[in-house]
Amino acid sequence: MTEPDDIEGTVALAFSGGLDTTVCVPLLKEEYGYDDVIGVTVDVGQPEAEFEEAEETAEALGLDHYVVDAKTEFADLCMDAVKANATYQGYPLGTALARPVIATAILEVAEEQGCTALAHGCTGKGNDQLRFETVWRDSELNVHAPVRELGLTREWEQEYAEEKDLPVEGGDGGRWSIDTNLWSRSVEGSELEDPSHVPGDEIYDWTDSPSGEDAELVDVEFEQGEVVAVDGEELRPVEIIEQLNEQAGAHGIGRTDTMEDRMLGLKVRENYEHPAATVLLAAHEALEGLVLTKEERSFKTQIDQEWAEKGYQGLVKAPLFRALEGFIEETQTRVTGTVTVKLEGGQARPVARESEYACYAEGQASFNTEAVTDDIEQADATGVAKYHGFQERLANKVSEAVDSAAAEAVTDGGPASAASGTSSDGASDGSNDESEE
Repeated sequence: MTEPDDIEGTVALAFSGGLDTTVCVPLLKEEYGYDDVIGVTVDVGQPEAEFEEAEETAEALGLDHYVVDAKTEFADLCMDAVKANATYQGYPLGTALARPVIATAILEVAEEQGCTALAHGCTGKGNDQLRFETVWRDSELNVHAPVRELGLTREWEQEYAEEKDLPVEGGDGGRWSIDTNLWSRSVEGSELEDPSHVPGDEIYDWTDSPSGEDAELVDVEFEQGEVVAVDGEELRPVEIIEQLNEQAGAHGIGRTDTMEDRMLGLKVRENYEHPAATVLLAAHEALEGLVLTKEERSFKTQIDQEWAEKGYQGLVKAPLFRALEGFIEETQTRVTGTVTVKLEGGQARPVARESEYACYAEGQASFNTEAVTDDIEQADATGVAKYHGFQERLANKVSEAVDSAAAEAVTDGGPASAASGTSSDGASDGSNDESEE
């Protein structure tokens, strides 16, 4: 940590109004020696109550507070994630994708306000510190992480806040750590840290308990991989996500309870809600299945996985990330059409799809037609069937023959016995006798 005497000027703090960032305000002055602190809150789809809390806390602290609307930028990145079918260890990326967007917006405010440094309230155990700092360390500003650098615990922060009479509640009395944006809502901490604990419905806010009643069909329309309409109504990305979060959440869709492997190697228990993401990812993958060739789908799976890994790490500006997007964009030129998704009992299940680019012909695959095409008959597959698995069958036969011969030799006292220097009647042949007599 830089010594206080070496520091002056203003630091821009990623500010939520929660416990961590609130205690960072006086600490950046007392422990780091900054003259002033400004708070920056970035809107990526949080509930209005969070902005009210941030504003009230900033006012109580006498903190200059800036709010930046980045919902459009974040929604665009979420739609890119749909093109990449992006999930990390089984759940859609939400917090991970939001962090670079937030970090970029804070950096822009810091530079506009002439700040000399940036700060966040992340711990040294999580991923967010890395996602923020990969953006910030590309600037000329100093970067600070008081919670990490001072080794603070939640208990210490609560005592410090009480001692300083800081206006914090910590969200649900500090019981859980909750992060919400357009794409997902994460809940962790307290009893949820125990993998054997079965959480109740009280941890969920976006999704109702799945009942399996009142199934609903929703049509999702794509143009070159971009989601453009829901149930025939053209909407902007932000509107699409908000509508499907509510619509699918009512069916209990989009809950994930997972043991997640963080970038630093720690394994943690996480709970997520992501209704819209679940629907859109399912619909997009179903449409790709209709229009892409087998080879495209197989290779794109590898590209998608790498995209998700880089997205999870917050490296959305990396050269590799841009190269991956180049491939993905090329595959999306034919991903145009409509997918019908059934919302029911906690599941979003594609039940129909159509596209003018369908790599499919009903007559060719139908059991009710005799030929495949005018010049391909079903009987033409006989030769293929004969060759299919030929090498594998041959390898198995060769292995069986060798094993059988070896077993027979042992039984008959053949080469296996002779190798031991003993004849079949058990007498020594003298080949190993070193006597000169």
